[in-house]
Amino acid sequence: MSRTRYSRNWKQIATAVKESSDWRCSRCNRPCLRPGEKPPELSKSQRRLYNLQVHHWNCDPSDNRLENLICLCSSCHLYYHRFQRGNISPGQLSLFLEDGS
Repeated sequence: MSRTRYSRNWKQIATAVKESSDWRCSRCNRPCLRPGEKPPELSKSQRRLYNLQVHHWNCDPSDNRLENLICLCSSCHLYYHRFQRGNISPGQLSLFLEDGS
């Protein structure tokens, strides 16, 4: 994944999209953690499951039109990319798959 393809204000865009989804996954409706939230009952690996990410439907990180962006929990985002359908490299996927997430 090339970070140079993301706009300089990507963090602000992603945060605004997450806020508009009320920090819920658009696919499975899982409520996700907000920045700084660390519930003591969840381990670090469990908290990863509740990490909300913003996905580009057309897999082009430079295309930040609202209709191209969707909020997905880390599990749903990984599911979408598992057959290399997008901008995540196979090496990045193995980091999550080994963890069992």
